[in-house]
Amino acid sequence: MSKTVVPQDYKSLLGLYDTQKAIGLIKTVFQEKLSLALHLNRVTAPLFVPQGSGLNDDLNGVERPVQFDVPCLDDHAEVVHSLAKWKRFALYKYGYRPGQGLVTDMNAIRRDEELDNLHSIYVDQWDWERVITKENRTLEFLQETVRDIVDAVCATSDELRWKFPALKVIRLNRDVTFFTSQELEDLYPNKTPKERENIITRAHGTVCIMQIGGKLKSGEKHDGRAPDYDDWTLNCDILFWHKTLECALELSSMGIRVDADAMRRQLVEAGCPERAELPFHKLLLDGTLPLTMGGGIGQSRLCMLLLGKAHIGEVQVSLWDDATTEICRKNQIELL
Repeated sequence: MSKTVVPQDYKSLLGLYDTQKAIGLIKTVFQEKLSLALHLNRVTAPLFVPQGSGLNDDLNGVERPVQFDVPCLDDHAEVVHSLAKWKRFALYKYGYRPGQGLVTDMNAIRRDEELDNLHSIYVDQWDWERVITKENRTLEFLQETVRDIVDAVCATSDELRWKFPALKVIRLNRDVTFFTSQELEDLYPNKTPKERENIITRAHGTVCIMQIGGKLKSGEKHDGRAPDYDDWTLNCDILFWHKTLECALELSSMGIRVDADAMRRQLVEAGCPERAELPFHKLLLDGTLPLTMGGGIGQSRLCMLLLGKAHIGEVQVSLWDDATTEICRKNQIELL
């Protein structure tokens, strides 16, 4: 059964031709604004990494990477889930200094993703990472960076609305409201994490939920996080209210990355202390890798948000089940 939701009386604000023009503009303008705000340089990134290197992102710890053999190397590789760890290694390898960072296009396959309006097995995002100092490892610095990213999103929206007048109905809130995941549970103890996100984002428009990954007072997690890239006390999700779908849209997962102490603590908490023996983890634990912060910003999701689209398939090419395809066809949702 399809999980696609069709908004009442939905009609795309732009036709297919203008949609493609607008997507191109978004991807050019936003990357430029993000790079200027965070002092990032564009680099080339891998589509796959060696299996067993510890470089792949385990996401929630249950998703299976797409794997394949490489006969000429007598080895196996796996398609990246994200570049959270690779970026940190790249900053070290390329000699970046505090205040400098990189950004890249990340394309991935997440075969275990459940398909709905916001989720696809194809993932495209801007992955960014910057070197920071020990003094930057604070919630205040995290919040400052979040505001810079939200400003870049809103500035891109302003330019888009100027070039495509039909998009003037899309209005975003530049003012970010911050909550920790525990504060949300305290406010709405009888709601699920997703319900809390919808309630709080509907009320405030643009929300940042911090400290995700560890267990809350209830014994549950707000959401899962791999234990070896974000520091669970210094990370966050950026959410915007998506008026078309009447739901919170998570645009970015980001955070200040683990230092040696945080990694040891979180590996134990997650029940996988053996990862400390992987090549990437050894470099981090012995102090070779720099302190960093970074995140991923969904390209298709940003396009959905700024274009008021009802389905992610309207802004990217992917695979969909027959039921979803038929529902979209009947309701004027044109899948690319």
